[in-house]
Amino acid sequence: MAREITVALGGSFPLVLCVMRGAVIFAGQLLPQLRFPLEFDYLDVTRYGAAIRGGGISWKVTPGASVAGRVVLVLDDILDEGQTLAAVRERLLAAGASRFHCAVLAEKDTGRAKPIAADFVGVKLPDRYVFGCGMDVSGAWRNLPEIYALKEQ
Repeated sequence: MAREITVALGGSFPLVLCVMRGAVIFAGQLLPQLRFPLEFDYLDVTRYGAAIRGGGISWKVTPGASVAGRVVLVLDDILDEGQTLAAVRERLLAAGASRFHCAVLAEKDTGRAKPIAADFVGVKLPDRYVFGCGMDVSGAWRNLPEIYALKEQ
């Protein structure tokens, strides 16, 4: 993925935004492999909170760096239904970003249409609730170095 991102964005001095908290491990592993100049910041937005079902979008922190006129790469943990990432794209483009790109650690195969497609995808996963590698279950287990799925009920 780092090679693909380098080819696509390496000459653009992008603003890279990590979606907290889920993408922190992904960002920590990806950033050292991006061997070109970039600016880094974060945002905090969620639909899940401590729940395992998505709800309304809650913005906790918007980027501190100005996105106006910038090429922006958003790093997120998972592309599930796509509502959160689509809302992030809308907000950043409305704030004047010249181009929006997104990279996700994982994309869930829900079998349904999504309002956004990731430009860069680490792994594809079945339609299960997953945790680990930054993703949580009820606020816990973000620290696991692997991705696990809840047992189906």
